Amino acid sequence: MKKLVAAFFLISATAVWAGDFEDGAAAYNKGDFTTAATLFKKGAEQGDSAAQYNLAFMYDNGKGVLQDYAEAVRWYKLAAAQGYSEAQNNLAFMYGYGKGVLQDHAEALRWNKLAAEQGNSVAQYNLALRYYNGEGVLQDDAQANRWYKLSAEQGYSPAQHQLAWMYVHGEGVLQDYLQAHMWVNLAAVSGDKDAQKAIDVIAQGMTLQQIAKAQEMAKKCQASQFKDCE
Repeated sequence: MKKLVAAFFLISATAVWAGDFEDGAAAYNKGDFTTAATLFKKGAEQGDSAAQYNLAFMYDNGKGVLQDYAEAVRWYKLAAAQGYSEAQNNLAFMYGYGKGVLQDHAEALRWNKLAAEQGNSVAQYNLALRYYNGEGVLQDDAQANRWYKLSAEQGYSPAQHQLAWMYVHGEGVLQDYLQAHMWVNLAAVSGDKDAQKAIDVIAQGMTLQQIAKAQEMAKKCQASQFKDCE
């Protein structure tokens, strides 16, 4: 069973307090997490969703503040309620694992969907995992495949890798080694460290001609920025 993924710390802000945010971001990048947390909290208390998200992340990971999952959840919720997709994704993660809040897969699914429907590639990958593993929702390979593909088409390598195996095993989609090889190739290019091993495994069930065709498909897909991947 694959684990869900939390979003990374992101640097973004509204113009309302961009100066303070930039100072906070600069402090964070220098490793001065205490100053960063102070500046992010200033914006968070003014209602800026990006600041709320980043402050939540710092509480979540104990950077510049004592690690406090409950406080992380509080700030994630405030940002998530404003539609900040990274906060929605991480809030889903907190509910899914019971970090700072009672474990609640239904609530995790709700926030996960909201983020995924906004096009957040990490959230789409996590939603695919929920459908694949049947967490908070009935197990559904077709839905898992759908969300993996949406995430994969944004260049998210873990989704590309998982989508490849869906094609290998015919889970939620017709078995197709060409598509599988293409997506695992793209995952390798995107930085998935395990993808190269998977390429070799998948290639064992293919002819040399099929491998060459799949490689051409991968090049075409990448050149089209994932708009032509059939």
